Amino acid sequence: MLAPMNARIDQILSQMAALEAELRTAVHDQESRMFFQIKGKRVEFERSVRQAHQKLKKNFFRWLVTNRPQNLITGPLIYGMVIPLLMLDACVSFYQWACFPIYGIAKVRRADYLVFDRRHLGYLNFIEKFHCTYCEYGNGLMGYMAEILARTEQYFCPIKHAHKILGTHARYQRFLEYGDAEDYEARLEAHRVALRKAE
Repeated sequence: MLAPMNARIDQILSQMAALEAELRTAVHDQESRMFFQIKGKRVEFERSVRQAHQKLKKNFFRWLVTNRPQNLITGPLIYGMVIPLLMLDACVSFYQWACFPIYGIAKVRRADYLVFDRRHLGYLNFIEKFHCTYCEYGNGLMGYMAEILARTEQYFCPIKHAHKILGTHARYQRFLEYGDAEDYEARLEAHRVALRKAE
């Protein structure tokens, strides 16, 4: 019924994924050559760039005086959210640790999503680096959780919605069409088998 269309969509999606990977590599290579080198987890800038960064850095008191007052007022509310984030992190990590081996799903690598490298930027003062670390954690955690949930959805119900939704994960485009019941069980099993491979 929908097999020829699905094959064409799969082909286009594979081409898009290959092009996105090639673009990411090209952009990363260009950035690395121009400004910095990555040595393990450490990011190192050329000496001239480091010196320029130091000149641009605002000291804490100047930053405090020139900062927007609303940022200071809402700070406790923003940073208070770290408690629910830590709880979510613990719950989702435990869920993956306990359930993915039972389902035969390859685990999501935390280090692929939680990256803390903005602390190497010499033009940021310690408060700005603290802000960046919080944002790196929060957004990285959301990406990590989204991938765990996407793999769970692929295992249990890899079916697209009838309504258009925003913010779908990368796996969603390969899900089965809404209402396409032909060979559902066999295709569901194929989606499950695909999850056993590390991605």
